[in-house]
Amino acid sequence: MSMKHWAVAAMFATLPLAATGQDTTAGQEEYMVACAICHGESGKGDGPFASVLNLSVPGLTGLAAANDGVFPYLETFMVIDGRTGVRGHGGPMPIWGDRFTATASDLGPISAEIIARGRIAVLTDYIESIQD
Repeated sequence: MSMKHWAVAAMFATLPLAATGQDTTAGQEEYMVACAICHGESGKGDGPFASVLNLSVPGLTGLAAANDGVFPYLETFMVIDGRTGVRGHGGPMPIWGDRFTATASDLGPISAEIIARGRIAVLTDYIESIQD
């Protein structure tokens, strides 16, 4: 394993800390860059781009309430990733898994995938932290 791969592995060894609710700063930063334009800074579905879309943008703060009080972590992760399931002609959301992987492609396919999943995980952790 190259030094680059060790560095990536070490960086993502800290991801479980985010899942415990300790710190959602990285996820909040991802959210503000990738999601707030449509879903709004508060996650209520009222982002500045929402008004120009043909579809209504769902709020993200009521996901747990709509799921009997349990945040649907895996489902949320998979929707953000966008690479699983049959989507026919695509869906209204960007396929963030592909986009996050592409931005890290210079690290190689395995490292890029680890980074993409890490970014989606911290983003999902943040969305869990903003539930009503």
